[in-house]
Amino acid sequence: MKNPTKYKLMILLAMGGLTWAVLSWASPAQSRQADKNTNAKQAKAPPAQRTPRKANMKLKELSREEANVILHKGTEPSYSGKYVKHHEVGIYTCKQCGEGLFHSSSKFDSRSGWPSFDDQISDSVSLIRDADGHRIEVVCAACDGHLGHVFIGELMTDKDTRYCVNSLSLDFAPQAATETTETAVFAGGCFWGVEHLMKQEPGVLSTSVGYTGGPGKSKPTYEQVCTKKTGHAEAIEILFDPNVVSYEKLAKLFFEIHDFTQLNRQGPDIGSQYRSAVFYQSEAQHQTLNTILDTLKQKGYDVKTELVPAIQYWAAEVYHQDYYTKTGKAPYCHVHKKIFD
Repeated sequence: MKNPTKYKLMILLAMGGLTWAVLSWASPAQSRQADKNTNAKQAKAPPAQRTPRKANMKLKELSREEANVILHKGTEPSYSGKYVKHHEVGIYTCKQCGEGLFHSSSKFDSRSGWPSFDDQISDSVSLIRDADGHRIEVVCAACDGHLGHVFIGELMTDKDTRYCVNSLSLDFAPQAATETTETAVFAGGCFWGVEHLMKQEPGVLSTSVGYTGGPGKSKPTYEQVCTKKTGHAEAIEILFDPNVVSYEKLAKLFFEIHDFTQLNRQGPDIGSQYRSAVFYQSEAQHQTLNTILDTLKQKGYDVKTELVPAIQYWAAEVYHQDYYTKTGKAPYCHVHKKIFD
């Protein structure tokens, strides 16, 4: 069962082993001052070696200002960056290597003076304990270029996470008029585990855990959903790029990470809020799901999954968002078991 407590600790997987880091709350003013101190120390830093993690990756030539931030971990002055008040739809990419980092849907105005995001594109960034011993540095997972810092506990968005990033570390790829993003909503037991496994799929741009499937026009609380009286299911809403991953592939992954033969439960979690259900957004998604269910039944499975037209989705409380990423724990009733060829 879930314990709705706030967390102050986060486990980071570092190259030398496990590193514990304390995530202390930092106001925008505090983070600005800390960044100024870091800049002062690193202004005279020697040239840094650029070693991309991916073979044959071409790194862009950097200006002096860009190198100071990306290579020497400096910080641009607040409100000086081109992406602070940028609102186009598209992907924010790494200035040095071009890898996608953040989708515009995760960007929000933190009033800190730097671009802020509450979610990353799946596994696009890495977190490292900063040299000051207090903050957590954010770097590009592909090339190790410095991006900024991450802060948790500020309660600015439902995901309770702020990736505070330098504009100089970013480029932007606007979404072409012919390109679109799509939404998928799945319910398969505890939403912590479903989110943890689904968000790792390339093409997933952002995820949110929440509640759907119940009547009423007001947002339910976790405690209300747990009474089994609201009719809601714990669910995950996924924003994805159909040019990278298809809805069919995501749906098949969903069926491979939970037990769809159980009715109103998932492992030790019992109740209608833990039912297996898919809330389709279009008739095309509905047809895809029907085909998948036919395949599962042909394989001999007794499928209990409900197929339901999408209705109001409510984001869950902040402590539920990205739960396993924040706590360093692992899913207790979800595991990826290959079913489809």
